[in-house]
Amino acid sequence: MLCENLSLFQSVCSNAVDMHLAAILGPGNTGKTFAAFQHKANARWTSLVEQADAIVIFGGDGTIHRNLPKLIELDVPVLIVPCGSGNDFARALGLRSIRDSLTAWQQFSTGQSKPRLVDLGLIRQSAKRDSGTDFQVYFCCVAGVGLDAEIAKRANLLPRWLRARGGYGLSAPREFFRFAPFPMKISPDGSSPSGFHPTILAAVANTQYYGGGMRIAPSALLDDGKLDICVVRAMDKFKLFCLFPTVYFGRHTKISSVEYAQAPVAAIETERPFDVYADGEYICQTPVEFSVAPGALQVIVAQ
Repeated sequence: MLCENLSLFQSVCSNAVDMHLAAILGPGNTGKTFAAFQHKANARWTSLVEQADAIVIFGGDGTIHRNLPKLIELDVPVLIVPCGSGNDFARALGLRSIRDSLTAWQQFSTGQSKPRLVDLGLIRQSAKRDSGTDFQVYFCCVAGVGLDAEIAKRANLLPRWLRARGGYGLSAPREFFRFAPFPMKISPDGSSPSGFHPTILAAVANTQYYGGGMRIAPSALLDDGKLDICVVRAMDKFKLFCLFPTVYFGRHTKISSVEYAQAPVAAIETERPFDVYADGEYICQTPVEFSVAPGALQVIVAQ
């Protein structure tokens, strides 16, 4: 698909010859493919992102996640070309295909649009903070503790081609039947949480989507300075299995066992350490704190 769009991208980039562009390639994008793109694009390319006026990311949420610290530091417009297994951040930006990204680039490069400032989530591991160790990680989509973290862990073990074809959904059913609710304290406002409650998962969201199109946080906005917190409390396995399809449409929030809130900060504590995943990547273990980095990233989107 990427190769088929190289000639189209060439005509788009011809309007931006005065800009220095850099590309970041995610897994699965070969150097040969990028070399062909670079050769055909009528633009000034640099191999150093520090010299770029804009950055084009060919990849998915994991590629974006791993490069967030550098992107924030550079503070230049970023265009996402959805080529990963999930592409949930691109989906939240309205970039559902390579053609959508081409349209966004054309509008930006011809001065028809300006970069959009969007929020990012920020994770701090409480234990390390208390010990004086500086630990913080940015995320673009959703961070999770519990069942969804276990599903993400299993999905990451699948071959890349299978992950790109619904790996999260394929990995979920087995975890439904083996995962047991665990005691969790969660505060949607950063105050000290009181009381542990049996919980299946907690998702702290910057975007609506995760897991390849699941609308875990249907009310989430990328520029409201808030996190959307979705907590699924204990329920029997059959109800959990029935709940799963409703998440794709954002209808799970109407179920009594699901709690939903919005806040600029949140904290999660568990009786024993649980893995924390964000953007499909392992981050750390509980206890953790979440906050918002308002307007931290410039993105190129279609108008």
